[in-house]
Amino acid sequence: MAGSKWVLIDARDISLGRIASFAANKLMGKDKPDWTPYADNGDFVIVINSTKAKLTGKKIDNKEYNFHSGYPGGLKTYNYKDMLKKDPAYPIMQAVKGMLPKNKLSDSLLKKIKVYPDENHPHIAQQPVKVRLSDN
Repeated sequence: MAGSKWVLIDARDISLGRIASFAANKLMGKDKPDWTPYADNGDFVIVINSTKAKLTGKKIDNKEYNFHSGYPGGLKTYNYKDMLKKDPAYPIMQAVKGMLPKNKLSDSLLKKIKVYPDENHPHIAQQPVKVRLSDN
C-alpha cells in the first residue's frame, strides 16, 4: 500500500454501474503494471455526490434491496429511493462489492472506498486526484 494514491470520483449524472466498475478496478489496482490477484496494491477511492448517481430505465422505482432478520417474516425490502434516504452510500457500496472478487481480500478492498452524499469530504489532506468519468 506504499504506492497507493487517492482518487476522487464525482458521481453526478454518471450511471451507478459505471461508477462501481471504475471504482472496483481502482481498488484492485488492475490499472497498474504490478497487479497481482492476491495482493492489495490498489488505490483509495472517494465518491462524492452519491445521491445524484444516475439509474437507467425504471430502476429508480423497481430496484430493491432486501434485508432479512433470520426470523420468519423478517424480510424488509427497500426500493432505491427509500435506500437513498436511509443510507445514501449503500447503493454504491453494494454495487462495488458485487464487482470485487469473492475472496478474503474483498473486505480489505471495500474498506478503501469512501462514499459521501454531497461534495463535502474530510480527505483534503490526502490530495485526491479528481477523475472525470464520461457516461456515453
